[in-house]
Amino acid sequence: MIRERMAQIDAKDARALLGCQRLLATAQLYNQAVGDATCDALFVEAVLAIKQWTVIEWDQLYSDLPSRQTKVKVQDRTVVIPLPDETAVVEPIALKNAIEKAVNDVDSENGRAFARPSGTEDVVRVYAEASTVELADELAARVAQAIYDHANGVGDAPVKGVWA
Repeated sequence: MIRERMAQIDAKDARALLGCQRLLATAQLYNQAVGDATCDALFVEAVLAIKQWTVIEWDQLYSDLPSRQTKVKVQDRTVVIPLPDETAVVEPIALKNAIEKAVNDVDSENGRAFARPSGTEDVVRVYAEASTVELADELAARVAQAIYDHANGVGDAPVKGVWA
């Protein structure tokens, strides 16, 4: 598909052609079925060289935020349906809305939260990230409570500060 696109590019559009050539080289370099650390390192080196960035400049692009992970026991984990990349819940709608509200209420600037059903047990895993440890804990607690309320939680309700 990349080669087909390259054939359609006007020869005068050097930037588009270069982009396609780099994308093709990347596709040839990577084996998506195998995690290869050497390949990853070489790819990072290539991108840094193209962008003319140092490792320090690249590192400064990302700031690690405090996070909290926990899990909530539920009757049936399959009622929680995330997007394929697991970055958001799509069902049940009430849970989706409750998670979005929790993020907006707790830390709308830097907060984010993910919930996904376990692949092996009837629990829903929670990941929350926010500007401070306290806000990450608050966000995780609210998302855990939302899961308990909207996805048929079982046992004791989640308690902030008591992490599963």
